[in-house]
Order: sequence, then structure tokens, then C-alpha cells
Amino acid sequence: MDLNQRIGQRVKQLRDAAGLSLESLAEASGVSRSNISLIERGQSSPTAVVLDKLSGALGITVFSLFEPADTPPAPPSPLLRVQDQPLWQDPATGYVRRNVSPTVGAPLQLVDVLFPAGQRIAYDEVARPALVRQQVWMIDGCMDVRVGDTPWRLQPGDCLAMTLDRAIVFHNPGPGTARYLVALVTLPATARKASA
Repeated sequence: MDLNQRIGQRVKQLRDAAGLSLESLAEASGVSRSNISLIERGQSSPTAVVLDKLSGALGITVFSLFEPADTPPAPPSPLLRVQDQPLWQDPATGYVRRNVSPTVGAPLQLVDVLFPAGQRIAYDEVARPALVRQQVWMIDGCMDVRVGDTPWRLQPGDCLAMTLDRAIVFHNPGPGTARYLVALVTLPATARKASA
């Protein structure tokens, strides 16, 4: 099974588990019903922006869309070998993400990102039922990151913490590919109320 089919099965599984129709998910995410249908059938290669909108409406992180839809017969392993880590390329920007973390139910999710020179991606503000905190740690190159109205320039070794509750823009202004690690933690909805 290719990764687009895996993502599609996972979106459908999560939509069904939430009791959402295609129309309801389309309305909640801002992604068209026909596009969601194509994604669920594995006939579309969704962009990172579309995956972000869907994951936000489903109350999960993008990372979770790469998990298998079927329940494994045995408990998941605490070890995920590099050759088994899902690797996905955004068709719009060419950025490549590798989900590094095993799917053992731990709240921390790690993603290794390679972001091509000159590329930019803008994530809209997405209403998420849970509180999602993210840190971006630069490994190579540099990235301009705008969180809401605040711009940041990240150089190797820099680490930026943010909450996924506003629009975020990533841009690689450098001449080469930038590499960074994203760490995500999803906190219960009660944490969102406490931080408000």
C-alpha cells in the first residue's frame, strides 16, 4: 500500500470514529467534500496545507495521519527503524517529512523535515479541539518562521516553541535545503481551557 492510500484510510477511519459525514468534515476543515473523498480513496496526493486542515478538524496532528488505519495484531513496538519510518513529500513545495517516532501512544511526536531552498508554505489558523504545542529545532540551513504576526529567523542550533493556534508560515530563504526537527505534544482539551 502506498502512503497516499494509507493516509486516505486513516482519514476515513478517523472521520468515521468521530461520526462525521464527508459534508461535516468538509465544513469543519475548509477542504472540499470531493477532495476529501479522493483523499480517502487514495486517489489524491494531498498537500501539507490540506493535511493540516484535515488534522485540525479531526482533533489530531498531521503526524497522526501517517499512522496505520488498521489495528496491529500485537502491541506497537517502542522501536521504529529508520527504514520503516513513513517518508512523505509535499506535492506543492517538495518538502520531505519523516515521521521518526514509534506509534506507541506516547504524547511526544518527532518529525524530521527537509525543506527546499526558496520554498514557502503557509498554514492557516485552524481551530483545534486539543492544545498542540510544537518546537522547531534547526539542524542545517536557516528558516524564516512567522507565527501569527511575529517573525523569527532560525539558524542551526536555534529552537522555536509555539502553540498551533494561529497562522504559521515557513520559508527557506537560503541557497540550500534546510533541515529541522519538529517535536509535537498534544495536550488534553482541558489544558486549552486552563491556558485561555
